[in-house]
Amino acid sequence: MTNKELKLKSIYLRKNLLKYIYKAKAGHTGGSLSCVDTLNVLYNRVLNVDPNNFKNPNRDRYIQSKGHCVEALFVTLADRGFFPESDLETLCQYQSHYIGHPTKKVNGVEQNTGALGHGLPICVGEAIAAKLDSKTHRVYTLLGDGELPEGSNWEAFLSASHYKLDNLYAILDNNKQQITGYNKDVMNTDSVRQKLEAFGWAVKEVDGHNLEELEDALNNGPFEEGKPNFIIAHTIKGKGVSYMESVTKWHHGVPTPEQYELALSELTEAEALI
Repeated sequence: MTNKELKLKSIYLRKNLLKYIYKAKAGHTGGSLSCVDTLNVLYNRVLNVDPNNFKNPNRDRYIQSKGHCVEALFVTLADRGFFPESDLETLCQYQSHYIGHPTKKVNGVEQNTGALGHGLPICVGEAIAAKLDSKTHRVYTLLGDGELPEGSNWEAFLSASHYKLDNLYAILDNNKQQITGYNKDVMNTDSVRQKLEAFGWAVKEVDGHNLEELEDALNNGPFEEGKPNFIIAHTIKGKGVSYMESVTKWHHGVPTPEQYELALSELTEAEALI
């Protein structure tokens, strides 16, 4: 896949997640749009995973801690061939496996997540297990900045540095907002870089919508031998749709028919410029 094709893929994934949120009349729209570039790079340029042999013990592990933004994960997994995209027609329907959070019933999903602050602690365990078994695969998680204040995350930050887990990569989708407003007003998470470095992590900051920067950070670790890796991906909630960008109400808003058509039109215009 060329760099141009990778950029076009991000537009395609944005259109797709909007399509299924619109159809299901439910979903975490803004956060899914902010993290889709990270997922695109992970699944197309970074992770060693095979849709046809997902349980290969040597695979890289990816656990999406910000589980509420599962729509971005589902469309990415479908695009990589983990399951037929037609399965997503059942999104959020009764007895569907494709519900509002990741579940291990879906091929390609490592762990059930959704309760905030659980993904990173699980990944710490996975990374310790890999070290004990002398395995070389890497462990990745995507955190939401709204879940960062959870105490379980900070216990995991301490454990990861104590056990020198340089095979662990935590990515922060730093879109600066959560369901009730800006993080700085709800629970201030500024100076996260300094906090994490004080906890013994190696930290990089990237533009979370710059695919080249994301790929460079995710593929060139560990940043420091013996230290877990933390990537602050600066993103925009609702990225790609003008009336959604940085507007809190789109945390889990569903567009009207007119808004949906406008969103698709804007994304098509962006596509033509690539």
